[in-house]
Amino acid sequence: MSNAVSGLPVGRGLLYLIVAGAAWGTAGAAASLVYRASDMGPVALSFWRCACGLVLLLAARPLLRPRARSGRTGGSAGTAPLGRTLLRATVTGLGLAVFQTAYFAAVRSTGLAVATVVTLGAGPVFIAVGARLTLAERLGRGGAAAVAGALTGLAVLVLGGGDASVRPWGVVWALLSAAGYSVMTLLTRRWGRDGGTDAASASVGAFAVTSLCLLPFALAEGLVPHTGQPVRLLWLLAYVAAVPTALAYGLYFAGAAVVRSATVSVIMLLEPVAAAALAVLLLGEHLTAATLAGTLLMLGSVAGLAVAETRAARTAREVRAAAV
Repeated sequence: MSNAVSGLPVGRGLLYLIVAGAAWGTAGAAASLVYRASDMGPVALSFWRCACGLVLLLAARPLLRPRARSGRTGGSAGTAPLGRTLLRATVTGLGLAVFQTAYFAAVRSTGLAVATVVTLGAGPVFIAVGARLTLAERLGRGGAAAVAGALTGLAVLVLGGGDASVRPWGVVWALLSAAGYSVMTLLTRRWGRDGGTDAASASVGAFAVTSLCLLPFALAEGLVPHTGQPVRLLWLLAYVAAVPTALAYGLYFAGAAVVRSATVSVIMLLEPVAAAALAVLLLGEHLTAATLAGTLLMLGSVAGLAVAETRAARTAREVRAAAV
């Protein structure tokens, strides 16, 4: 539970993750509006999302660098060896590319509902097992119950309509997407423990690698879309790049470095909750019993894990203070 390296309090890390999860939930609605306004494909949209997000992060780095270095003693992420920084950026970027691209393939193969349940449902399981084996992070009975409640809520929320169809290849793509997300989360947590790069550097490096990975596929799909509403399309792309990309991933990498990996994965389940809320409030969809029940289950699980995380951090600080 130590966050001495990053200097970010666990409570603030939890807040960052909550905001990131909610921001991610707006990406689907924005993407649907992009598809309505143009013939842009999903891979091209993912490329422009990462490439424009990279530009925004590079522009914001001079503002973020002083805060990232303040309050640190000893070694800092900014002085990490170049080879280590490049390696971490490459691995994180590849994980992000696999996460996004495999998810789009799962949606195309087996539909949005099943792809969402399998990807976001398998993620916490993979991360909980990986954190136990590689980081010695114990989930505990309360944490296990919270994860189970969150996964149940996810299934009820997304599959409540009962019209989903399962196709094997779609499930395979979704599991691959969950694996990419899990690797990215676990490595971010490990590097946050042992003095990894700061959140701004991690985001910049990840987006640079992901953009390079997606570029050839985006070129094959069609990089420049045809549209009769260019101004609206540009505003939508600017929003996708700024809020659910540059802002959300910057907050995600900062929070994931100081919060337990299993807790991170459950908090990120706020994404479908935010998407469901937008569908009801902005897109005119009806609030069904399944939507309400699934949302309450997931919010309750997130709240329970957040409280447990804060208590564990407080206990760790008290133990360190007593030892001194």
